[in-house]
Parts: sequence; structure tokens; C-alpha cells
Amino acid sequence: MLTLASKLKRDDGLKGSRTSATTSDSTRRVSVRDKLLVKEVAELEANLPCTCKVHFPDPNKLHCFQLTVIPDEGYYQGGKFQFETEVPDAYNMVPPKVKCLTRIWHPNITETGEICLSLLREHSIDGTGWAPTRTLKDVVWGLNSLFTEDFRNKVDDYIKRYAR
Repeated sequence: MLTLASKLKRDDGLKGSRTSATTSDSTRRVSVRDKLLVKEVAELEANLPCTCKVHFPDPNKLHCFQLTVIPDEGYYQGGKFQFETEVPDAYNMVPPKVKCLTRIWHPNITETGEICLSLLREHSIDGTGWAPTRTLKDVVWGLNSLFTEDFRNKVDDYIKRYAR
């Protein structure tokens, strides 16, 4: 049976037997996802909303991180909401997987932590779903917008319009 470890050992053995100056043991093939994440994480950290904090449990795995949102306005002011984000290998053709770890009543978050946000959908009827041009910054700002004052105004308008 072929395992990843044995394949890497075999590939390293082949590299060592070559006399090419361009090959070295330290060079590894880097996925497209990881190349994109290096750039996007730097952009994300530079443009992070003041109500959000990003934490990477393992700094070598940029595809798994936690986001903390601490709203400073609206219904959820003073709350602390944790989200777990996992970026799949097929990123940026598919959206990241985000789950809310904090139990909360929110119209866009289920009891199990699944999030209803159009930009997190691979296919969306309204055309505002995931596109390869979107970035992690868009995801973080989208999650942050679930807790802003603008969301409260939308809820109030909905209640006035439909709850008679």
C-alpha cells in the first residue's frame, strides 16, 4: 500500500540521486491554496475590522484558523463569538467552511453552528455566492456584518413589514 510518507521518502530519494543544481531537499511542492493564503492572510491582518481577532492555532497551517467577533453595537454588543474556519484544498474555486462555535440565537446561524451567508455558498440563486475573486477578507467582513447595527435595522424593518 502506498502511503504519503513512503511517497515522500521515495521522491526525496529520487531528488538525491539527481545531479541537477535546481533540486534540493528543502524544496517542497506548495499548493495553490497555500500560496494564495500567504498573500490573503497578510491582507486580512492589515484590513481586519476592529471588532475581529484572528488566531492561528498552528502558524504553519494557514488553512485552519479561528475568528473572534466582539460586536461594539447592536443586539449582540458585548458578546464574544467564536468561529472556526477551514479552507479546503480546492480553494479559491470553493468557499471556506465556517462554523460558529458559540451557542447563539441568530437568524443566520443554526443550533449546530452552520452559517447562512450567501458568500459562503458555492452556488447561490441570487448570484452573490462564492466566486474565485472573493477572499478571506470578504468572509471575515461578511461574518462581522451579521452583528452590526445595520443588521438590527434590517430586523426591525422586517418586523414592521411582516409581523402585524
